Amino acid sequence: MNRFSRNVVALLLLVSFSSIVSCSKKKDVQPSAKSDYDVPAAFSGDSAYSFVKKQVDFGPRVPGSKAHTQCGDWLADKLKSYGAEVKEQISNVNTYDGKSYKCRNIMASFAPDKKERVLLLSHWDCRPFSDNDADEANWRKPVDGANDGASGVGVLLEVARQLSVKPASVGVDILFVDVEDYGTPQFEKAEEYNPDTWCIGSRVWATEAAANGYKARFGILLDMVGSPVASFPKEMYSMEYAAGIVDKVWSKARRLGKSDLFLDKRLGGITDDHVQINQIAGIPTIDIIHYSESGFGHFWHTVEDNMSNVSAQTLQSVGEVVLSVVYDEK
Repeated sequence: MNRFSRNVVALLLLVSFSSIVSCSKKKDVQPSAKSDYDVPAAFSGDSAYSFVKKQVDFGPRVPGSKAHTQCGDWLADKLKSYGAEVKEQISNVNTYDGKSYKCRNIMASFAPDKKERVLLLSHWDCRPFSDNDADEANWRKPVDGANDGASGVGVLLEVARQLSVKPASVGVDILFVDVEDYGTPQFEKAEEYNPDTWCIGSRVWATEAAANGYKARFGILLDMVGSPVASFPKEMYSMEYAAGIVDKVWSKARRLGKSDLFLDKRLGGITDDHVQINQIAGIPTIDIIHYSESGFGHFWHTVEDNMSNVSAQTLQSVGEVVLSVVYDEK
């Protein structure tokens, strides 16, 4: 090879190397659209945890109790402080035992003028009975509801806080439904299971929403989303009514590295608030709910459903996935 050939080769190598360096630098400062898509939305698990603790500090939020009234007032004020338009739906309802209570559903709307909307919801009341407790003496004690109720509300309050900082492209409605957990207790030994004694608040809300023509692209229900050992399989009614939304959420979770929580396996049907939203309001709604081989957790419907069974890390993961899904909507 002569000197000219060597010089040409050297020049070509230099140009090629420069191009590689240039491309590398461009990739560093200009991430691809896919990389942007897979960055989790800003969310604070510690903030969500503090919101859970605040609810628990009121005491069990059983309908008709002082703690229930105080917590409801705090929830409405907190949502208003984030700039949401807050409306309350108050109605008289009857529970399985013939008692009458005021059901208080609270909904906060972000960008209420936008036609395209997403619905996020959780129940905020507490079960009056620890009827799954190993100790019969605890059966008629109310549940603190740290995981069963407060965890979902805590995540959605942090979602609301983030939406006040960075609005979504679509309208977002955050709904806290009441009188979800007043279903017939196990110690009543009813002849047959009656699903109508559960999810009373969501039935009331869905009926009015359908009558008023409320629409949303989809809904996401959060129930028991704070356990340190949480796992979220794909619930049957969610798959039946809103399989595409399940795929949307679980795919996002997979891309964010949360597949250890959002499991790619099926779960049987759960009587929960999303059933009412699907069947009555006609909004495709899924349920993110903890379930494993041992059921809903050893503390479910027991006096042990307290802050010791809530993890800021789990709240963080769930919140990142849900908020990222919301921000993806255009």
